Amino acid sequence: MELLSINPATEEVWERFPAHSGKDIISIIEQSEKAFHQWRKINIKKRKEYIKHISENLKNYKKEYAEIITKEMGKPIKESIAEIEKCALLCDYYYEHVENFLKPELRKGSINHAKENIVSFEPLGTILAIMPWNFPFWQVFRCAIPSILAGNCVILKHAPNVSKCSLTIENIFRESGIIENVFRSILIENAKVSEITEVLLSHPQIAGVTVTGSVNSGKSVAKIAGKYLKKSVMELGGSDPFIVLEDADIEEAAKTGALSRCQNTGQSCIAAKRFIIIESIYEEFKKIFINELNQYAHAIGNPLNENTKIGPIARKDLLDKLIEQVEDAKQKDATILMGGNKADFPKGYFYHLTVIENISKKMKAYQEEIFGPVVSLYKVSSIEEAIHLANDTPYGLGASLWTKNIDKAKEIIPELFFGNVFVNSLVKSDPGLPFGGIKESGYGRELSIEGIKEFVNIKTIRIY
Repeated sequence: MELLSINPATEEVWERFPAHSGKDIISIIEQSEKAFHQWRKINIKKRKEYIKHISENLKNYKKEYAEIITKEMGKPIKESIAEIEKCALLCDYYYEHVENFLKPELRKGSINHAKENIVSFEPLGTILAIMPWNFPFWQVFRCAIPSILAGNCVILKHAPNVSKCSLTIENIFRESGIIENVFRSILIENAKVSEITEVLLSHPQIAGVTVTGSVNSGKSVAKIAGKYLKKSVMELGGSDPFIVLEDADIEEAAKTGALSRCQNTGQSCIAAKRFIIIESIYEEFKKIFINELNQYAHAIGNPLNENTKIGPIARKDLLDKLIEQVEDAKQKDATILMGGNKADFPKGYFYHLTVIENISKKMKAYQEEIFGPVVSLYKVSSIEEAIHLANDTPYGLGASLWTKNIDKAKEIIPELFFGNVFVNSLVKSDPGLPFGGIKESGYGRELSIEGIKEFVNIKTIRIY
């Protein structure tokens, strides 16, 4: 079976990759196990030097790596370059902080006082990383770098449509001089993911799994992980609200909201998706917002062009899903303020930037996450209604709240049931802060000290 790398802007098959067989997978696990027993004994000072080399590689070849992202999943090239730069920033952050994060801690015990109470943080084994296509470098680096620095090995199962990215990342680790097989990439067709995941998680060497993807994928993997009592971290997307109160800086909110929704052509789990606006400022916000969105709408096209702001949807099946969601809204009497149809390009999976209002609960646009350049606008009469609507979703990843009254914001924040709440900003991840969601957006955290401690043995040692 071959995995095809299809350029979503041209629909051309860019490269073909042979899928790994079951025997290949077992061999890779065995190689990873041997690597782990060497890698875990290397002290952190030496481990982090490999990560420094990786950071330098990313900085030196960011344009080359960015082009791979853009050709493989359609991200506008400027954003692809920014993604590589963020991966390097992540490496630099952990290079600076990892020794402090994993330093054994002296603690005081409350009973049976010992001479020494120590809490240490030790590697577990090999971590399986099941990653998505929308940020094909960043999602991998943000789980792999802390896991590897902690002394673990990583096996990456990437989305099939970004197999070139997957193999390129493996090569970046190899070129750092790191022990062979500390990081490996496996290529599996979608039809065999569940079967191979079971093979991997049933193996004693695989100590845990981290997933970024759809809710259904997360539930499927979590079920297998639970069967074998393997630690898991899940980041499963969201339908993030963007709440604008009447005392907000409306122009700044509108401009930032447009950027948040249009990044990566709307294909981001933390993109603002539901714009919830207090009715007294609704028309003013909408006017500024749509004017701002038009600047993105007119910059649709070849993602390798530096002026492009809206590229193609990453795959045809994803485009078909987007069309289905918007058509459902049309049929159920939603109002289409702009866009609402596939772009009339000779080739490519392009969809016009779309704005919908008068959305009801019966619509897919209300119930489901929309992954693409489609904006949902909601008018509400009060803060209480805004909070209720924001929380009326199975997801709980991020929320953006806009108001000049920070005291008011701090009262509202505990009422928003999300893993991330940003005031007067779009939601974004930061290497220095924990990232993750609640409800069907998943569990566990990535990044910062919390992320590196997800896949370690927190060992209590008492010496009498």
